[in-house]
Amino acid sequence: MSQAETIGAFGDQRRQDRGAWLLDRIVETGSLVIRKIGGGRAGEMAAHRFLASPEVTVGEIVETVGARAGGQCLGRRIVAVQDTSEINFNGRDAARRGLGAGANGEGCGFFMHPVIAVDADDEAVIGLLDAQIWTRPQKADGTACRQRRERRLDDKESARWLNGAIAAGQRAAGARQLIVVGDRESDIYPLFARHPPHVDVLVRAAQDRALEDGGLLFQKPAAWPCLGSYDVQVAPRGLGDRGRIAKVSVRAGTVRIKRPANKGADRSDPAVLELTMVEAREEIPSPGQIPLLWRLVTTLPAETLEQAADIVRLYRLRWRIEQTFRATKSDGLGLPDVQIQDAKRLLTLAAVALVAAVRTIQLVDARDGGARPATDVVDEELLDAAEAIGPTLEGKTARQKNPHRARSLAWLAWIIARLGGWNCYYKPPGPKTMRSGWDRFAAMAAGYLIAHGRPLSPRRPLL
Repeated sequence: MSQAETIGAFGDQRRQDRGAWLLDRIVETGSLVIRKIGGGRAGEMAAHRFLASPEVTVGEIVETVGARAGGQCLGRRIVAVQDTSEINFNGRDAARRGLGAGANGEGCGFFMHPVIAVDADDEAVIGLLDAQIWTRPQKADGTACRQRRERRLDDKESARWLNGAIAAGQRAAGARQLIVVGDRESDIYPLFARHPPHVDVLVRAAQDRALEDGGLLFQKPAAWPCLGSYDVQVAPRGLGDRGRIAKVSVRAGTVRIKRPANKGADRSDPAVLELTMVEAREEIPSPGQIPLLWRLVTTLPAETLEQAADIVRLYRLRWRIEQTFRATKSDGLGLPDVQIQDAKRLLTLAAVALVAAVRTIQLVDARDGGARPATDVVDEELLDAAEAIGPTLEGKTARQKNPHRARSLAWLAWIIARLGGWNCYYKPPGPKTMRSGWDRFAAMAAGYLIAHGRPLSPRRPLL
């Protein structure tokens, strides 16, 4: 099995193969139910043994898939989006073992903090660069939260934002440009002060920070001229929401932010940081809508409307990580509904689920076209099989012909969608259709290689 398809070596070829099998089965079935993944009693027990093995760790899974995603970032302009999500089993926690307190102090669960690589030019998801998965102490009385301003970053969960940026910088070091994007929770001074020098940072401001000139951050844009107004696509808020268009006015300028004065602030951080602030404000909101107001702080320049608008667009790409969370949770794989009781197996399954969710999103991305090569997600040898299979799926009308460039990811996705039952009409193929088509394609491609006397490697396709 090649490094391109495995989720880890785990010290044994059998565990390496089992990990690849588990990922494939999750993507194919769209489920985290072990009985469904296994396809029978033997498969069910094999999945449990894999997840329980002390040799199988979240760290190795993340390192393996992160290195692969980082390699695919080579030469590209990359947005590394990071965010945190909680999996809480409140009301279903009686038999759970080894999990900590939930965010609200109720129930038990764990937290996931992935970093997703997105191509800044075509906005396609490239892969999972990093993920931190952890539990809190089983009894959390709120002391840590109350004392957060007195503790150093290394003693806080908020260190995950800086750690995520550092990991992204290491794994995607070959990117043409790397911009780490986060929402308001990532607005911490050390992220701006200590990010890797080849990494830019873009954060939605949460703190009305003190400035060197005596003013406050949120007051600053009022004195700046409006660079212009334009329409911004606001991402959907959830299932059934199509999103909306907001007309925003944009202002931008340079700000000099002072280091926080609380006890936990590290005095080795610079006393002042010069950064860029971009404010995108919806002056006249649509009826019934909350006006859009994004205050964005970044290391990127914004001297023109074009630069400021690009910063707004890059921040908007954080919806891809929200999409990943939905694909992992109730709108997709159903991670919060998993019945596994042991923390070790749950956290390992969560890591594989994040990888599977990203893969499913890549499948759906591919159906919409784009210039990415199919080799981003599949071995070259399987494309020969796709070239043989593809013409048998085409019909007589123009809409039943594959319109995409041969060996592009969109071309391959069209073939997979047809194998999944899509008829080329009506709505685009969804995740279930794509998963079903991929399952059929994998079997047909294996048969093609055998029939042509080519060695059938144990490697599996990336998706």
